[in-house]
Amino acid sequence: MTQTTQRHAPQLHAPQISVPATYMRGGTSKGVFFRLEDLPVDAQVPGAARDALLMRVIGSPDPYGKHTDGMGGATSSTSKCVIISKSAVADHDVDYLYGQVSIDSAFVDWSGNCGNLSSAVGPFAIANGMIDPARVPRGGICTVRIWQANIGKTIVSHVPITNGEVQETGDFELDGVTFPAAEIVLEFIAPADDGEGALFPTGNLVDDLDVPGVGTLKATMINAGIPTIFVNAADIGCTGSELQSAINDSPDRLAMFEAIRAHGAVRMGLIGDVSQAATRQHTPKVAFVAPPADYVSSAGKQVSANDIDLRVRAMSMGKLHHAMMGTASVAIATAAAIPGTLVNLAAGSGASAGKSPDAVCFGHPSGTLRVGAAADQADGQWQVTKAVMSRSARVLMEGTVRVPLEQLGDA
Repeated sequence: MTQTTQRHAPQLHAPQISVPATYMRGGTSKGVFFRLEDLPVDAQVPGAARDALLMRVIGSPDPYGKHTDGMGGATSSTSKCVIISKSAVADHDVDYLYGQVSIDSAFVDWSGNCGNLSSAVGPFAIANGMIDPARVPRGGICTVRIWQANIGKTIVSHVPITNGEVQETGDFELDGVTFPAAEIVLEFIAPADDGEGALFPTGNLVDDLDVPGVGTLKATMINAGIPTIFVNAADIGCTGSELQSAINDSPDRLAMFEAIRAHGAVRMGLIGDVSQAATRQHTPKVAFVAPPADYVSSAGKQVSANDIDLRVRAMSMGKLHHAMMGTASVAIATAAAIPGTLVNLAAGSGASAGKSPDAVCFGHPSGTLRVGAAADQADGQWQVTKAVMSRSARVLMEGTVRVPLEQLGDA
């Protein structure tokens, strides 16, 4: 009996490439950080090649919604990439570019900032030699001036230093983050959009927003930190104490929030038609506010009405955020400081009281957060000079990320 061996033609398999990267937590988010110079040459400039690389790093688009084959965590808080370079802007140390990677579609949204990951930019810059060593103390605080390239704004990061290196461990507790760490203070300088009336793009502190299928809602639409639409919880059938499952497990509620977001985006001048909302998933945000009340956080922590000024919940990439986005926190701080906005009214400091609080503590699904802003009027227009909040950051892993080259070929 003759035995024959069938030979197959050898198959050519494209290799994986290795790209230096650092996986970092910043605030209640985490993402993959790159130095611009370490990216493949065609990904060092904006365009399809860069988007394809970052999507493959994260593991998107993933119809299973798990990011099993990538670095993403299949949530809006963990599907993020950051590119850092020496700053080309005068009086700044580094340029910070942020990409929000869609989970289930082939899309990277560059329209806004991530306030949480902003806290990791300073530590990354120091650790990667982007700051003059003469400015890094043996102990104390190193100040890093960051140019947020997505929105053209300045962030000043105050990073703790021990023995000449970034201090990551500490006793600062941030609700929404499991373990304590070192406190990083962030200043968002002039966080509102530029131009006359840009803080309130409609020119009003409160508008009547018509949303087909939902109704006419009172809304404060503001450009500070990130474009945000605030509505009253009671007006949309919510209490203001909702945790993620109450919203994210309800297709009807998710559809309602997306409708509010789309129609609000048109009123804010961010898109021309509601059909364009799908191409701008990261912004604007939708948040709902309510006066203070007792509730239990997602971690089982009792939050007392006596410890907060108001309750706020916010949507991010179509889902209720597990805590609060840093950029939305800037919007909350700014709106709270301006008498007559829905945020200010929910905090009990309405226009009739003539109060403009420079700081508020708000309750979110994971606990509480204190934020502050300095706002005033000039020639009848409200303006905000800065917003301040505390966050923390930590390196989770550093080395190289591997990306199949063949899947970047169509870029």
